[in-house]
Amino acid sequence: MKYIVVLGDGMADEPIAEIGGRTPLMYAKTPVMDSLAQKSEVGLAHTIPEGMKPGSDTANLAVLGYDPKVYYTGRSPLEALSIGVPMKDTDIAIRCNIVTVSDDSLPYEEKTIIDHSSGEISTEDAAVLLEAIKKEMDNEVYRYYVGTSYRHLMIWDKGEVAELTPPHDVLGQVIGRHLPADDKLREMMKRSYDILNNHPINIERAAKGLNKANSIWFWGAGTKPVLDSFEGKYGKKGAMISAVDLLKGIAVGAQMVNIEVDGADGTLATNWEGKADAAVKAVLGDGFDFVYIHMEAPDEMGHQGSLERKIKAIEYLDGRVLSRVVEKMGQSGEDYRMLIMPDHPTPISCRTHTSDPVPYMLYDSRLENGSGGLYNEESARAGGIEVEHGFTLMSKLLEK
Repeated sequence: MKYIVVLGDGMADEPIAEIGGRTPLMYAKTPVMDSLAQKSEVGLAHTIPEGMKPGSDTANLAVLGYDPKVYYTGRSPLEALSIGVPMKDTDIAIRCNIVTVSDDSLPYEEKTIIDHSSGEISTEDAAVLLEAIKKEMDNEVYRYYVGTSYRHLMIWDKGEVAELTPPHDVLGQVIGRHLPADDKLREMMKRSYDILNNHPINIERAAKGLNKANSIWFWGAGTKPVLDSFEGKYGKKGAMISAVDLLKGIAVGAQMVNIEVDGADGTLATNWEGKADAAVKAVLGDGFDFVYIHMEAPDEMGHQGSLERKIKAIEYLDGRVLSRVVEKMGQSGEDYRMLIMPDHPTPISCRTHTSDPVPYMLYDSRLENGSGGLYNEESARAGGIEVEHGFTLMSKLLEK
């Protein structure tokens, strides 16, 4: 028996008047999901524990079978694992986004945050900009590390887990009241604008009509993580396929293998087919029992507030990943169980994460009967199955 998770990050949403009161998942053409739903268990799962903030960190831990209330120590420490940054017990890891704030004559505190991803800036360009930051601000207390695309890292020696606001929670807002209370963190963010706004890369981006990557933004502080081995916990040899440092870091902490796929970048232009093929190869050819395919694009489109592109991301997941996995697994004759779900909603209306329960679909290749409905939020709600603790879904998937 092989086990597969297909995770559409932020895929769930709310009814949208523009598409007839349907959600993007209801509106998108998803023939593979809907076909599988006829033979699957479809229900709702709560992936965000009560009292915790909704995020891909807590939610993906839950989907992987780790109770966030037990294992979560912050988002950035998990990303530090992925980047390979050694953390001391006294270190605090902080996510360092390179974002777009308004390019105007207003004081920094009065500027508006426009884009949490600087137009999905390439890692190559972002690395050059972070080098400019490091040259001016890196020292023994605050150390900067390059991550992927707009997602980077700062390690604060003997720091504190400060309360910091995710940039995607305040898009379109004046930034002043969302800046860190800590004077030094706030000053570094302010100084970063002076370093980056007129950097040659940003002059070139502006000339091309692209968003400038003109400020760093701190959030997601946390302490050194400790996760149990996935294989030790569940008795399955597992692999992770993701373009996102957070997911790669969770895999490192869980002692899973990260499988790199050329062209996988977490955007709408990611290598969808390559991820599907790598997953099938992992379980059929490379001796893995379990593989987790993480697709970031629906979440990014939700943050951008792009309904059209979010629908397209869902259709790509269905037609370019799921169809390929189902076809190749079927041809192999290998029995498999598959869990398809988002980690959390990222509604177009608010452009950030919410804590609402998400639809899940549990498919078993040996079974012919299931819930009999479609796969979307409404169908999952109507089915009457609700999993209170999302982290228990993994044990449910791994049942024989």
